[in-house]
Amino acid sequence: MQLLKAVWALAGAAICCFVIFLIHSQFLKEGQLAAGTCEIVTLDRDSSQPRRTIARQTARCACKKGQIAGTTRARPACVDARIVKTKQWCEMLPCLEGEGCNLLVNKSGWTCTQPGGRVKTTTAL
Repeated sequence: MQLLKAVWALAGAAICCFVIFLIHSQFLKEGQLAAGTCEIVTLDRDSSQPRRTIARQTARCACKKGQIAGTTRARPACVDARIVKTKQWCEMLPCLEGEGCNLLVNKSGWTCTQPGGRVKTTTAL
């Protein structure tokens, strides 16, 4: 009798685990991102001009409520939507550690200045 109860308990536990797995797989299907994360979809570089490289990057983000796709430490990230609405780009910490951030005059993007003087300019669409 006790063996039968143990078998039923194990069967119940297995069914519960299977149901939890099914529910989880419905929420995070293949190709979906976890909330608050981003991934780079495309990255194109054009070095045809001397001393200048133009890079275009497309990212896909699954941001939480109140967040929007942005850039943190030169990587795509979910940032506070207020930063993008007010175009205060440097508040999202877009530059690498040790680089200085400055807004472009027309607030269309920002520059990251390295200690050696090299400048990377980023414009937001």
